[in-house]
Amino acid sequence: QVQLVESGGGLVQAGGSLRLSCAASGRTFHHYAMGWFRQAPGNEREFVASINWSGDNRAYADFAKGRFTISRDNAKNTLSLQMNSLKPGDTAVYFCAADTKPYSPVISSSVHWGQGTQVAVSS
Repeated sequence: QVQLVESGGGLVQAGGSLRLSCAASGRTFHHYAMGWFRQAPGNEREFVASINWSGDNRAYADFAKGRFTISRDNAKNTLSLQMNSLKPGDTAVYFCAADTKPYSPVISSSVHWGQGTQVAVSS
């Protein structure tokens, strides 16, 4: 059974930084694409960033480009999201996701979800 546990959320002022982490367990972590999604109140869950199984292919939503960096440490079974220059519009619950199929070049729509971590950015 796949388990994804996010951490690192919190309250930060606009312009500040946060680093989210996701600890994965329950299967061979490095075989699967991983990603971050977010959901603000009243909004649908949206894609933030993804990274393929080997770590050499990354994708970002337009709002994340230049500010967010996704990375993974396959030796430690962890996924990270470094978020800089945060804006109030980044306020949301951030979810870690793991693809259900191995060796996907990009994360698919078939994923396991973590429970989420709250990020709040004050103006």
